[in-house]
Amino acid sequence: MEVKMAMDKAMISAKDVAELAGVSRSAVSRTYTPGASVSATTRERVMRAAEELGYHVNHLARGLVRNRSGIVCLIVSELATPYRASLVRLLTQHLQDAGKIAMLINTDRSDDSVSQALQQAINFRADASFVLSGMPDSGIARLCHKHGQRLVLINRNDTLPGSLSIRLDNEEAAGRVVMAFARAGCRRIAFANSLAGTPSLMARERGFLQAAEAAGLEESVERFGTTSYESGQILAHRLLTRRERPDAVFCVTDLLACGFMDEARHRFGLRIPQDLCVAGYDDIPQAAWSSYNLTTFTQPVALFAQDAVSWLMAEEQKEENTMPTLGQEIPGETRLYHADFVWRGTIRGA
Repeated sequence: MEVKMAMDKAMISAKDVAELAGVSRSAVSRTYTPGASVSATTRERVMRAAEELGYHVNHLARGLVRNRSGIVCLIVSELATPYRASLVRLLTQHLQDAGKIAMLINTDRSDDSVSQALQQAINFRADASFVLSGMPDSGIARLCHKHGQRLVLINRNDTLPGSLSIRLDNEEAAGRVVMAFARAGCRRIAFANSLAGTPSLMARERGFLQAAEAAGLEESVERFGTTSYESGQILAHRLLTRRERPDAVFCVTDLLACGFMDEARHRFGLRIPQDLCVAGYDDIPQAAWSSYNLTTFTQPVALFAQDAVSWLMAEEQKEENTMPTLGQEIPGETRLYHADFVWRGTIRGA
């Protein structure tokens, strides 16, 4: 009996609701279309009939009519890292508020893996893909554009046709760290990086080296593994066992910095910041813990998520209001953001 009732509910259509409510089929459609014109009386009758029948809008069918699936793919690797977990959570929230469905595709960091994920997104007729890791091949990106799928690239280097590129000024942030180290009296400074080689991480390294050279400071770089706590421990061992160890270290992420600090204090007996200045990047929750009190940078992830979804919805609205031009390649848009310096207790004088 319960199975039969469930089947009956599943087969209920907008026509059934219209008949029970005593309105037209189009009135039911307008009731469930945001912004459509429908009187309060008609809306109330439709909603009452829909509740009585157990009717639910088939969003998939409606999307196909409008040539939209409502799906937005989030392409990401290393989802467990605090920064990415926070960004995915905020993006998902804003997408749901906009009536979209977030579909997560977990990849490795390789560009090939990202391109394969985008091909999946095309197969699912996704409205858009947000690329948080890796960089798609320009050919697959143009294929997405051809199929009407928009791209949002977060902390990637390039701008692709019809895409929004959200980027941080990593070089500027690195330069501010170097100036802080110099004011603290540091003379041998180091950059602790991973082997991930992503555009944002390499931009931080590049900015660090340029600023160190300009300030006349002795600099070095050490790279290992991923941006993890364990990598920070290994990088600390490599840098702090040198004949002339650094007196300041800029860690490419906070998670890496936490591992670095614990190793420096517990294995090498160094005091932070008296013996060694340390800075991180991302302002993850652990950075504010009293055991770390880490000086770092905070990325405007809430603004990233809000702007990315707002851009997508605005582009879709623009498309509905204008006639498309065949063969026209729409140029991409780039937005540059700044990370705020969060002063805590791991740089002398901070």
